[in-house]
Amino acid sequence: MTDRPDGAAPPVGRPAKAALAAWIGSALEYYDFFIYGTAAALVFNKIFFPASSPATGTLLALSTFGVGYVSRPLGALLLGHLGDKFGRKRVLLITLLLMGLSTVLVGCLPGYGTLGVAAPILLVALRLLQGLSAGGEQASANSMSLEHAPENRRAYYTSYTLSGTQAGQILATAVFLPVAALPQEQLLSWGWRIPFWLSAVVVLVGYFIRRSLEETPVFQEEVAAGEVVKLPLAVLLREHWADVLRVVVAALIASVSTIFTVYALSYAVNTVGLSKTPMLWVGVLANVAAVVSIPLWAKFSDRFGRKKIFMAGSLGCAILIFPYLGAIAAGSYLWIFVVGIGMFGIVYTATSAVWPSFYGEMFPARVRLSGTAIGTQIGFAISGFLPTIAVGVTGTGHGAWVGVAVFTAALCLVNVIAVATGKETYRVPTARLGRKEPVRHEVSVPQ
Repeated sequence: MTDRPDGAAPPVGRPAKAALAAWIGSALEYYDFFIYGTAAALVFNKIFFPASSPATGTLLALSTFGVGYVSRPLGALLLGHLGDKFGRKRVLLITLLLMGLSTVLVGCLPGYGTLGVAAPILLVALRLLQGLSAGGEQASANSMSLEHAPENRRAYYTSYTLSGTQAGQILATAVFLPVAALPQEQLLSWGWRIPFWLSAVVVLVGYFIRRSLEETPVFQEEVAAGEVVKLPLAVLLREHWADVLRVVVAALIASVSTIFTVYALSYAVNTVGLSKTPMLWVGVLANVAAVVSIPLWAKFSDRFGRKKIFMAGSLGCAILIFPYLGAIAAGSYLWIFVVGIGMFGIVYTATSAVWPSFYGEMFPARVRLSGTAIGTQIGFAISGFLPTIAVGVTGTGHGAWVGVAVFTAALCLVNVIAVATGKETYRVPTARLGRKEPVRHEVSVPQ
């Protein structure tokens, strides 16, 4: 850490408070993001695209879900710059308020029958605002947690951001369970709006929690030493472009999440004809398992390294995607639950537990938020369109799942290559993270 010019002691980190705030904030924010995906899979084709055939309407509805990922890289550029120049805390507040406002407004939108073509246009515009917010959310929360954490527990504390994301998905799916059980007429007229309106409460709680956050010791040290760069993006692309590219490719592991949460749900309900309620419960239970398993995987990562855990999770997903989609095609609820919970709730979480620390540790503090945000959001943007690509390329037959499984497995293997070629960082001291010179000292790892 750079010595303070005034000779004062460096600020002391508060890892538990930072991790809790990141967990709660991510849970609240990603509740907003995931209720959109659920609504897109179940009802938006009928509300905003009723003039299209069922298959085309589903394709268009899922496309609006993917559109949110288009603005994510733009949000990463803008919010990453703000976070590296003015601090992590400001970005956390901006993302929460922007996501909440756009989500509440989605719930207020009239359907196609009232506004005509203006309805889906406004829907896409609000979805773009959601994506803009999400572009800076996780990177700022991860940077906040990592820079407050002890050096030998960085993965553990940063993993709570992803645990919060899973909790947000649990909340979103759980809210939709009683809504999806409404009679069709009530569901399409007013029922689907309730989860979006509830976001107003979510935003209020999240704002007060995040407002009490303290800025990270690392950023305070940069300010005190006068080391905050004026143009973080220029420094990032000049000195760390290779790491940004590696994060982009590694972030394609998010394809497993979008296939599981959006494509598989749509395929099961709209193509195979399975009931909505049990399929929603698969997501709830898988995410309950994920909330427990993520910090456990992170502890293993702090002890044994980032890369081993990450690659094991990627390879496991490449294998398990076949029996999961196959179980859906066969209509076997037992195997849907067993394999779905195992894949998404246990195996996939090995990657979720590691990437918040692994990506952040590739960059020095002065460009950490920008590097993490831009790299992940470009990768996530690609992953966000995979449900749409899956529907468009493979059609709607009962055998459509095979091509989707092969495609998803191939992306997992590409992810393994990207992670394998990166540097192991779990023993690198926080002050030396992202530096290009050889590391001479390592932090001790408790045995």
